[in-house]
Amino acid sequence: MSTVAWITARGLFGRRRVLLLLPLPLLLVGLAVLCRSYDVNPADWGAPVLVGLGLAVVLPVISLIVGTGVLGSEVDDGTIVHILTKPLPRRDIILAKLGIAIGVSAVTAAVPLFVAGALADSARLGLGLAVAAVVGACAYSAFFLLLSLLTRRPVLLGLVYILVWEGLLGRFVSGTRVLSIEQYVITIADKIAPTAILEAKVSLTVSVVMAVIFVLGCTLAAVDRLRSFSMAGETS
Repeated sequence: MSTVAWITARGLFGRRRVLLLLPLPLLLVGLAVLCRSYDVNPADWGAPVLVGLGLAVVLPVISLIVGTGVLGSEVDDGTIVHILTKPLPRRDIILAKLGIAIGVSAVTAAVPLFVAGALADSARLGLGLAVAAVVGACAYSAFFLLLSLLTRRPVLLGLVYILVWEGLLGRFVSGTRVLSIEQYVITIADKIAPTAILEAKVSLTVSVVMAVIFVLGCTLAAVDRLRSFSMAGETS
């Protein structure tokens, strides 16, 4: 399992894809520093930057890039066959790759969110955003890892989920919020650091329970999918 994790981390950071992780966090922190430097009222820029950019774009997009990359690239180039021929339980393969995806996504998103939150309000808000980002990274990573095993276009479907389901339906259709990871993240951050910048639209109980369901459900589905995976490395 540790070997798979090491190979995954080395492959992830050895590809150009990792460079895609840098611009969005830098933009988030840069905007927060700029607004703070010019004494712009946090009430005016907090929600657009922290929620509109940080929680709605930076966190899910980074998780999408990493979550679909830890296994999707091996499916695309056929090297998944070499992993499947090893005497390793499919569960260990998925857990190792999911662990790397969560770790990289959480750190890359949580650190800039903490900095931006601290600049906007306080260290407590920064901490709330960072904790929420870790929870979101777990749910998003499990979901996007599963997508990489179910389809040849996981990035496209992931963007549809982020932009259409969470970006449009999640904001205007109340019933869809129960299946919106973004809403769980906002609620968790708001409960840790209550502020007018954040507007929770689902309960904390729903957020925690559904986040756990996302992680466990997608992980179990990914393990099951890998068990029945074609040795030709093909997905449907």
